[in-house]
Amino acid sequence: MTSSHDDWQAAFDASPQRDAPFETMSGVEVEAVYGDAPYPGQYPYTRGLFPAGYRSRLWTMRMFAGFGTAEDTNARFKELLRHGGTGLSTAFDMPTLMGRDSDSSWSLGEVGRAGVAIDTLSDMEDLFADIELDKVSTSMTINGPAASMLAMYVAVGEKNGVARGHLAGTIQNDILKEYQAQKEYIYPPRPSMRIVTDMVKFTTAEMPRWHPISISGYHIREAGSTAAQELAFTLANGFAYVEAALAEGQDIDEFGRRLSFFFNSHIDFFEEIGKFRAARRIWARWMKERYGATDERAMMCRFHTQTAGVSLTAQQPEINIARVALQALAGALGGTQSLHTDSYDEALALPSEKAARIALRTQQVVAHETGVANVADPLGGAPYVEWMTDEMERQAEAVFAHLDELGNGSILEGCYTGIENGYFVGEIADSAYRFEREVNADRRIIVGVNAFTEGTEDDDPNLLRIDAETEAYQLKRLETVKHDRDSAAVANALDQITTDAQDPTINLMPSIIDAVRVYATEEEVAMAMEKVFGTYVEQAIV
Repeated sequence: MTSSHDDWQAAFDASPQRDAPFETMSGVEVEAVYGDAPYPGQYPYTRGLFPAGYRSRLWTMRMFAGFGTAEDTNARFKELLRHGGTGLSTAFDMPTLMGRDSDSSWSLGEVGRAGVAIDTLSDMEDLFADIELDKVSTSMTINGPAASMLAMYVAVGEKNGVARGHLAGTIQNDILKEYQAQKEYIYPPRPSMRIVTDMVKFTTAEMPRWHPISISGYHIREAGSTAAQELAFTLANGFAYVEAALAEGQDIDEFGRRLSFFFNSHIDFFEEIGKFRAARRIWARWMKERYGATDERAMMCRFHTQTAGVSLTAQQPEINIARVALQALAGALGGTQSLHTDSYDEALALPSEKAARIALRTQQVVAHETGVANVADPLGGAPYVEWMTDEMERQAEAVFAHLDELGNGSILEGCYTGIENGYFVGEIADSAYRFEREVNADRRIIVGVNAFTEGTEDDDPNLLRIDAETEAYQLKRLETVKHDRDSAAVANALDQITTDAQDPTINLMPSIIDAVRVYATEEEVAMAMEKVFGTYVEQAIV
């Protein structure tokens, strides 16, 4: 892994090039890279993963979508693809995220509200109806019941004639983050990690185009962390997954190149760019020096970015378009592999079709009109950007040292201990509290909220509303599926999951796939494992 300009030039010359004019609006040709070594595509990848940056290909414009029924979301997917989206990203409703069916008493009033309701394979079939799964990559943001959603996706592919080996995409499956920030868990941490490692092993063997974990800092940041905490906690969770997989005897060069990340792009422009650059450098160094990776692809921190939902304001929501544009630009300058831009009305409701289209168009403006895609790492070498990258790394390394100490030399055990003793929750809460105090004291200006508020009283956006009929429809649909399926086959399949869960040497994915094929529900699959694993109740930290 050398860093000379000649090596970079050779790699660049071998890279495909987009059919685009790599020049300014004035017609001035620009080089693919400026500055000194190491160059983009060279270890430790601070300047980007690929020699040509976005000259080879633009980031994937992967718009997050999900609401109401599977049919509703299927229509939105097709709308986004027609308007230039290049990947799908699925938002599930709260019952689905919690492993509960729509007819659970826990689900009342929440069905289809914050995402799409998926109870059985029948829903998944409708969600991806008439979408060619071998020609599009799909991301699914779900954690506790991730194995069930992956199993349903595999089954849908098979029904549509697409073998699992040809399915491309990512499932979030980042359970450690749930205990730290988002709280959508089912089982205790250790058995949950068993499910995660089973999914990694299964996809490594049978789904070469699939990323089994998207290690997510997004929700950590949305809960109130700083940029450095988001960076540190996210990468620490990644190291924990690496250690868990290594303990299972998996090859780091095999599974390591299949891990991906999911970061937030917040409003402090240069801090975000420094965070993204530091993430690549830290991950590469740790994977090589601590965990022994030798395949360069296993050292690459590939990440999806979403603009900061928590930064959106209900007051003067149109201003959110400007916020999102700046956050998207930071993601592009930071070298993201895919990007979701939030819709301006999301502080008030799920995105309307018009708002989602504007959000996609925002990405397209950044990609095609600003010139940032012409040069790899355009800000690399700028003293402030380089200092910020170093500072993000310094703060993250301090967190790693603390977790290493907590775990007696194991980041995995340090993460377990940090969950149990409230370290992660406490750090995030303190950061969120500090930020809110600054806003309330007018030390931090939020346009339209605590300054420049004229015009707020005129806000009346056309919002997407999910009515009660949606829930009634979904309940009737689920009732029909349960009535029509082979109940004996379902019972046998669920019993097999419970049996397999008792033996840690058995991979759970095959029995879960068998269960969803006969239309076992998401909650039934979850409960079959709960009989063995139990449930997790967070302890109050005083």
